[in-house]
Amino acid sequence: MEITLDKHSANQASIKIKLTEADYQPKVDAKLKDYAKKVSIKGFRPGKAPVSMVKNIYGTSILVDEINSILGDSLNNYIKEQSFRILGDPLPVEKVEDQIDWKKQKDFDFEYKIGFVENFELPIDENLEAVKYQIQVDDKLVDETIQNLKSQYGESTNPESVEAGDHVYGDVKAKEGDFEHTVSLDLSKITKKLAEKFIGKGKEDVVDFDAKDVKKGQWEEAFGLTEEDVKDLSGALSFTIKNVNRKAEAEMNQEFFDKIFGPDQVKTEEEFIAKVKETLQSSYDRESQVFTEEELKKTLVEKANLDLPEDFLKEWLLRANEGKVTEKDVENEFPAYSRQLIWSLISNEIARANDIKAEHADVIEKTKEMIREQFASSGLGSSMEESMDMFVDNYLQGNEGQNYMNMLTSAQNDKVLAYVQEKIKLVEKNLSIDDFKELLEK
Repeated sequence: MEITLDKHSANQASIKIKLTEADYQPKVDAKLKDYAKKVSIKGFRPGKAPVSMVKNIYGTSILVDEINSILGDSLNNYIKEQSFRILGDPLPVEKVEDQIDWKKQKDFDFEYKIGFVENFELPIDENLEAVKYQIQVDDKLVDETIQNLKSQYGESTNPESVEAGDHVYGDVKAKEGDFEHTVSLDLSKITKKLAEKFIGKGKEDVVDFDAKDVKKGQWEEAFGLTEEDVKDLSGALSFTIKNVNRKAEAEMNQEFFDKIFGPDQVKTEEEFIAKVKETLQSSYDRESQVFTEEELKKTLVEKANLDLPEDFLKEWLLRANEGKVTEKDVENEFPAYSRQLIWSLISNEIARANDIKAEHADVIEKTKEMIREQFASSGLGSSMEESMDMFVDNYLQGNEGQNYMNMLTSAQNDKVLAYVQEKIKLVEKNLSIDDFKELLEK
């Protein structure tokens, strides 16, 4: 057997494997003899058919199986001996002129395309600098949050006539064309000039306006309609009022405090304000951590400066998902895929170089955190702890074990990022909510 490597570029190559009869024939002969002992052929007792007859019937398929087995083992072993890290899987090179005649050929030539990155080192020390972001909750956000809570938990009424800030339920339709939708319109989210047309109106009253009176984004934010719903909308419109909904602000009393934080968790207005601020800060602390880690990943990716074999990876993705994706799909998704692949290579290298491993206990705790967050958002957080082990087991056993592997990878990434933040130079930077929003928009 002869194996050669032909590098076409810094990250793509071909592996050529030449097999002679001596490489495969002994294994084929042994397989034929073993098969002859078991196979049933008409006219012969089981296991008594001549080897020559077995070879005539099954010889080609046995030859193909054995050569494929030899190729797989040889290719894997050869790749393991190399200094580079292969990406994806080797792709067989199929040429029309190299059609195999399995019955007559004795020697066989095979070629595979591979994509790879060379082994790399990424020192993690104080020469590497990154920013640790801390979002600061200010009084303005606390006041806005409390105001929203008071509006959300206030008493709903259905008055006879519309006032500023009401929600107006009804039918909006075009004077010409078939545009017609039933909506709940939030008057606080349209222009003051348009909202004034609704003031004082009541049930079954009709408000006339023009599509241009609704500014960009207000169709979705105020009317609850999508861009697709209104993409060709223009000209005169009418709104027939079917109902008016108004929420009075909730009073700052014990009943309100209990609705937000549970019975007797806070007793006074001062305690309530402090609790709101604490809750907001806790939430933004998590966002600060996530943002810091994402920016740190970008820093590490830039520092590693890995050059991926894009052409090879795109071809591999297309062939590996044959029938499921198109070339356009691969082109559209490749930037996100390549970012994740580079981070995975970096994370694995840091873990290998520094003996960082996620254990089973880490996976369990990571899964519990995920489930707690999901239940918390549904308001059931405190009621599911007694069933936590069941939820964790069900999740980790799902998706044929892939959920477990995903959580294992996630837990290891967490450990890698924590290790990096301990070792490098982290410069702390406080951000206001507005500063944070500006960073996200960049």
